[in-house]
Amino acid sequence: MTELTGMVAVVTGAARNIGRAIALDLARGGAKIAVHVNSSAEAGAETQRLIEAAGGTAILVTGDVTDPAAVQRIMQSAVDAFGRIDILVNNAALRRETKFEDLDLAEWREVTAVLLDAPFLCAKAALPAMKAAGGGSIINLGGLSAHTGTTDRAHVIAAKMGVVGLTRALAFDLAPYGITANCVVPGLIETQRGKSGHGSASLNAARVPLAGRRGRPEEVASMVRMLAGPQSRYLTGQTLHVNGGAMVT
Repeated sequence: MTELTGMVAVVTGAARNIGRAIALDLARGGAKIAVHVNSSAEAGAETQRLIEAAGGTAILVTGDVTDPAAVQRIMQSAVDAFGRIDILVNNAALRRETKFEDLDLAEWREVTAVLLDAPFLCAKAALPAMKAAGGGSIINLGGLSAHTGTTDRAHVIAAKMGVVGLTRALAFDLAPYGITANCVVPGLIETQRGKSGHGSASLNAARVPLAGRRGRPEEVASMVRMLAGPQSRYLTGQTLHVNGGAMVT
């Protein structure tokens, strides 16, 4: 199925794990991919190689997504290479775990810059190209702990709940341009680092109702691909959880 043929996607934080899985799945759908990384150029190049080995088209773009000038260059690189942007996936993340009493303003700002400022900057920078394309899809990646609560992640939780609010705002503000905005919240996902949470989290794989296992990055990617496709043009402003029933609302 190549429902995304003719479309161009920018995927931030696509070096490995969920980001890589998203880039690969969107490419399988026919989209051309701008694979973004910051410092993981070698891993990003491997994502690009995997896309191309499967017959897809990709470029590697690098830059700090908290730097407005760098974000502009990232989006312009996609437009220069492919002529348009139809899909933006804000996946870049930063993991920090610090007791609240030890959390200082510098670390707070470091985390919120990556998790909340970056999606704002990327959406702003991609908007002109999406408007020129006649519409598009913005998909933000959320965090399960923001909805369940846990310890030592006040900055992460605050930023990820901010992403939910930003998603809802974008759904309203960008609807006149035919641009949808949705948030995908992964649950406990198996990654190269072995976990997506930490020891004090309120959930673990044994408590996941669906087979008592962690999810796979590809299972998150399939939701992102659906939201990017033509079958989801009437779906916007939503927060969709991919967690095997770890949280039921």
